[in-house]
Amino acid sequence: MNKLPHLLVVASLSSLAALAGASAQTAEPDLDLAAIRARAITGAPDADALSANARARAEALAREARTSSDEAEAHARRYTREAAANAKPGEASTFDFDRMVADAGAMTSEGMGEAPRFIAFASLSMPPAALRAMIDDVTKAGGVVALRGLPGNSAKALTAALAKVAKPGEQLDGVGIDPRLFRAFGIEAVPTYVVTSSDFDLCDGFDCRTQAPPHDRMSGNVSAAYALETFVRGGGPGALLAAQHLARLERQVP
Repeated sequence: MNKLPHLLVVASLSSLAALAGASAQTAEPDLDLAAIRARAITGAPDADALSANARARAEALAREARTSSDEAEAHARRYTREAAANAKPGEASTFDFDRMVADAGAMTSEGMGEAPRFIAFASLSMPPAALRAMIDDVTKAGGVVALRGLPGNSAKALTAALAKVAKPGEQLDGVGIDPRLFRAFGIEAVPTYVVTSSDFDLCDGFDCRTQAPPHDRMSGNVSAAYALETFVRGGGPGALLAAQHLARLERQVP
């Protein structure tokens, strides 16, 4: 089973060191191939250093993700126990929110955090204030915010765009890039909120397509709370888990 945040961390390094002489017949007569090869060899250590740094950063992100997953799972289980203790069996009620949360906790005995079940699909083209609000609410609710890819295939552009929504020194946990999620749910427009009925495994390839589990979805400029409330009252496939995420969000909203 994949762990939250179940997001693909993309590190793309292009070695600018040189592929000189790949096609000798197209070289100009006065081209100094020996000098070019020498420069390529000289630049190789720098490329290796960049690659090693990228691997180290990816490993650090993986450790942070595992820590966040463990904390989310512990929080969810604690809240589920409290909700179960406070629920009043047999009490006549049209809508018993505490009971729904307790039922969701019993149904998901493995705990929240083992796969992205509450996913907000976003784009860096969204207004910064709207994207910031989505990130705050979705992460508080225990969900993840998914981006389709690097803007213009540029890590620099990604950093610049996120700088508009991140606070100084802040790491945007729960935000990541994973085009597999967009393909799995056929997402064509953002913002879109999805809550699944269960865990699911994402396929491993960049171009593969995962069979999505039954789920609820809502597209449009609405808040995470509104989407979750709608899923809960709609009684669809994601209603029980939506109740759990909504309860977590409401516990953290002042």
